[in-house]
Order: sequence, then structure tokens, then C-alpha cells
Amino acid sequence: MRVALKPAKLKKCRATACGASFAPKVAFQTWCSPDCAVVIARGKQEKKRKELATIERREIKVRKERLKSRADHLREAQAAVNEYVRLRDAHLPCISCDSMPNDNDLMTGSRWDAGHYRSVGACPELRFEPLNIHRQCVKCNRNLSGNSVEYRIRLVKRIGADKVEWLEGPHSARKYTVDEIKIIKAEYRALTRELKGAAA
Repeated sequence: MRVALKPAKLKKCRATACGASFAPKVAFQTWCSPDCAVVIARGKQEKKRKELATIERREIKVRKERLKSRADHLREAQAAVNEYVRLRDAHLPCISCDSMPNDNDLMTGSRWDAGHYRSVGACPELRFEPLNIHRQCVKCNRNLSGNSVEYRIRLVKRIGADKVEWLEGPHSARKYTVDEIKIIKAEYRALTRELKGAAA
């Protein structure tokens, strides 16, 4: 007596843009034709290639991070702090000359620096102190070496005489570790994201 074989359950072809129903010849078959089998195989290869490229990029990033010097980390942290300050003070005039940004400057930020009241060279312990850094036009910051007399006059009006005196007072020397510098960079990048989110 012959037993009737059950007809194979239909499957849907997994090839992109096919989706035809077919009766598989073997249990693991996911394609309806040799052409679709090639499409599926290429898709798997491309996925694997992208995964390997992602892993490689991650490894390169880790290697680059290990090669960075303390000075590189300081530079990156200062850039993060400066970006935050320029954004924080985006609608304020230059701290030294009261020049106001025009619409184009707000878009590009090209005419504006984050100027230190007490310079990084003179007082490195205040290099990341937000009270010591304010948005300043390029002319005052670079061409007039900070325009410090005018900076002080407007700084007193902006933050108060007691805080300016604190900035001018003695400060204990500070040597930041690489881990502390990384934390500062991360904190100021987060603050910048918050400001950008609030402005959007």
C-alpha cells in the first residue's frame, strides 16, 4: 500500500523584490529560482562586508584614541568648551566691543571666537571655567590680543564685580588627568547638544 506524500508547504522567496511563493525541494531553501539564490547570496555577502567594515572602523577609532597625547585631549576638550560658549552667548554682543552678530554670522559662526578673560597661558587652571570664557569677535580676540581692558569693563557688567575679582584672584595649580579631560569634553558636548535641542 502506497502512502500519499504530503505536498510541501509553500514558502515565500526571500530575495529582495521577489516574494513569490514556491514549494521548496529541501527544508533550508529560501529562494524560488537560481537567480533569486544569487541575489540572496550577494545580500548576505554585502551584510557581512558591512559588519566587518563597522568592526574595522571601531578598532581604528580605539587605536587612534590610544595614540592621542594629553595635548590632543586638551585641544579636543577646549574645542568642546569653546563651541558651548559660542552657542551659549549666540545672541549676546562681543564681550569686548559690543559688536552684534548679523544673521549670516549666526548661521556660520565664522566671525566669533570663545575668548578667555584670563588666557590659558597665564592661568591654565581656568582654561575650562565658563565664567572666564565669553563669545568674542575675531578682531578683539586675535587682532587686539583679547582687548582685555574693554573685556573687563563688560565682564563686570555681565557677571558682577565679585566674580571678576574671583577670576583675577589666585587659583591653585591644576594638572588635569586624561580621564578628567575626557569627562570635561563629554560634559560640554552634552551641554551643547542640550542648547541645540532647545534652539530647534
